[in-house]
Amino acid sequence: MLLDVFKRQTFRYNDEMVDSVVKSGFESWIDSQFVIPPSYLLDSLYSIYDQSLAIWVANGNSSDNYPWRPNHVHMDYTWWQIAVRAEDQLRQRVAEALSQIVVTSLNSDLSGYSDGMAYFYDILIEHALGNYLDLLQDVTRSPAMGVYLTYVNNPASDTIAMTFPDENYARECMQLFTIGLDSLNLDGTPALDGMGNRIPTYDNDDIAEFAKIFTGLSYADRIDEFDPYWGMGIWSADLRQPMVMYESYHEQGPKYLLHGYVVPDGQTGIEDVEDAIEHLFNHPNVGPFVCHQLIQRLVKSNPTPAYVEAVASAFNDNGSGVRGDMKAVVK
Repeated sequence: MLLDVFKRQTFRYNDEMVDSVVKSGFESWIDSQFVIPPSYLLDSLYSIYDQSLAIWVANGNSSDNYPWRPNHVHMDYTWWQIAVRAEDQLRQRVAEALSQIVVTSLNSDLSGYSDGMAYFYDILIEHALGNYLDLLQDVTRSPAMGVYLTYVNNPASDTIAMTFPDENYARECMQLFTIGLDSLNLDGTPALDGMGNRIPTYDNDDIAEFAKIFTGLSYADRIDEFDPYWGMGIWSADLRQPMVMYESYHEQGPKYLLHGYVVPDGQTGIEDVEDAIEHLFNHPNVGPFVCHQLIQRLVKSNPTPAYVEAVASAFNDNGSGVRGDMKAVVK
């Protein structure tokens, strides 16, 4: 049984780890994992890139013919090295589970930019045992997510040119990362109206309003000697820093979100983003929707409603009045 548990909750285990759990119990092992410092990808990525370049040159090849920044191959090596060798096995396993919920992919325009993907994945590692609200806030400003869901350089509405904000992130942030498509009970079962029908959590008008929130975000810096600017492309962008707000490209005015919630006029763009993300985070669906997926990826594919309710209840309140505490959720 112990080996089955370790196969689900870690990427590797040894006799010492098994003996430790036998002697102290699962709860003590979890507590010991909580205090191990995080092992991040980004530093290791550049080390592997440098080693690979050195091997390339040593084999008689020109450095001019080598990728000028880390790509998907370097990311693969880095991820496996950290996942298998790191001491913070539980954190790494939870981060990997989160990566299947809060999704980006190297199978995209990010294929040659794994520095951005490593920075994104390090956000998951950082908050895997932190708070889900902090994870959502940091993910939203991640350049990799901005590229993947196409809201980097997303401008405000232009009624003359008849252009409107990109809706990708607005939709996916609700559908995949927070509340899902249907209203849920705490145990993850669908909430039904008086006719026995499922109740949608949002509609197209809601997507359009949320899309206004995620305007004005772009890269904070470049990796060459030139200054950043609105509209710059990914080629020279520094993908290892959170995106910043270019206020003149952010949609002004109030934004009308779910259940009558209004993001007021006159805030900065970043204040709008933080306000909207916190609004979604506090939606009652988030606990059962996210926790059901975490159970599926960490424990079993078909959790009972009672199991989902127990974990969602820990998400809603860790026992000290804190919502979104991932340690409480995992434990």
